[in-house]
Amino acid sequence: MSAFNELMELRPLSPPDNDELEITGSDPVLETKFRLAETAAAALASVGVAVNDLWELKTGQRQSIAINSRAATAALCSNKYLQLQNEDGGFDDVIDSNHEANRALTGMYLTKDGRWVLPHFGLNNLRERMLSLLKADADKQSIAKAVAKWDALDLEIAMDEARVCGGMVRTNKEWMAEKHGQVLGAKPVVEIIKIGDSPPEAMPEGPRPLSGIRALDLTRILAGPITGRTLAEHGADVLMATAPHLPQVPPYVGDTSHGKRSCFLDLRKENERQALLNLVKRSDVFSQGYRPDKLRRLGFGPDTLAALRPGLIYVSISCFGESGPFSHRAGWEQIAQIMTGIAAEGIQTTPEYKPRTLPVAANDYITGYLGAYGVLLALARRANEGGSYHVRVSLCQTAMMIYRQGKIASLPDNLSFSVDEIVRLSQQSTCHLGHIRHLAPVLQLSETAPHWALPTPKLGSDDPAWL
Repeated sequence: MSAFNELMELRPLSPPDNDELEITGSDPVLETKFRLAETAAAALASVGVAVNDLWELKTGQRQSIAINSRAATAALCSNKYLQLQNEDGGFDDVIDSNHEANRALTGMYLTKDGRWVLPHFGLNNLRERMLSLLKADADKQSIAKAVAKWDALDLEIAMDEARVCGGMVRTNKEWMAEKHGQVLGAKPVVEIIKIGDSPPEAMPEGPRPLSGIRALDLTRILAGPITGRTLAEHGADVLMATAPHLPQVPPYVGDTSHGKRSCFLDLRKENERQALLNLVKRSDVFSQGYRPDKLRRLGFGPDTLAALRPGLIYVSISCFGESGPFSHRAGWEQIAQIMTGIAAEGIQTTPEYKPRTLPVAANDYITGYLGAYGVLLALARRANEGGSYHVRVSLCQTAMMIYRQGKIASLPDNLSFSVDEIVRLSQQSTCHLGHIRHLAPVLQLSETAPHWALPTPKLGSDDPAWL
């Protein structure tokens, strides 16, 4: 089943006809045999259809939707195209050298039993814990020597116990033989679970599909922030709540925060937890990307918040999902790839071949779109029948959907985007960073063109309050 048809099955209406939706282009776009372009376009097209459903609830009218697969693919690496204007009028890439150094350490390492593992060094605190576990220095040669002393599965278990991110590379067959793979395989790629009763709520008035919708965004680093950014594209008031002590990757923040506002709330402090609860009382959406049960222990679990604000749409975004033996684990884009079989494709091509991760963070971005899609479907249900809902998406489930799309038999040479093509897909705006150039929304709607009403904010620059 195509990704688009799979996603349409989650929507209790007939699929849109060809007069309403146009998807153009096809794979390959990037140097991968996985159908990333078509899957990304399907996710964004689904968002467009769900936005249209809400627009019809507000106005009685529908509009035409268009998405180009090449543009959808460029959006899978939009952080790569964030640029800051220099004194000469040109544009330079926005780079976090510290994060790039950590990324350089992240990769495939061979174990004592001839398997591959990927230890992840994405943030400084994770890097230091991983190096401590391995008893290695911060260079690839030292890490390789340390990993080579371990059997792969033993190291994966040790990484889990040390609360760092990493794992053993599995084939898809191995993943689906795992209990966790079976648990996820039995669930839809977007779970929408009714968790409470409440009266129907009509969509708020306003000129855009999500005008008047208030979304709290407690997520960081790509997938979760993309959910919030997507809601902001269609008019939602999205308020990011983070804290100064939480690690961030500045280029990622700049890329994923267009259209949002930002406040600081430290959930270690009682008065600031209360401030967040006060925000929840007037929210429509609460989106979080913490490990399962962490927020529940702080009093921000889905059932608690749904009781506080009947009609709330609670969104959980994770690597491994909310149930199954690996659900407690943290993870990043690359972890989802190595666990589900995506990175393992081609291991047997030659004896020297290493597992390869995808050329873009496809699971992060597509999972973000799927989170937004779930919110839109839940808002429609709330408008029609009432209720509070828990939307669940995960990087691993997205990776499994990508895998289900099959692969391209062969790739042509020179697959890439030209500078001119990226510039055509970009817009310019002025924010606290300066004058920046960045990808514009790639989904097209005929009557309510997606756009960000606000520039990307400086973290903590807004009060913890609704407009």
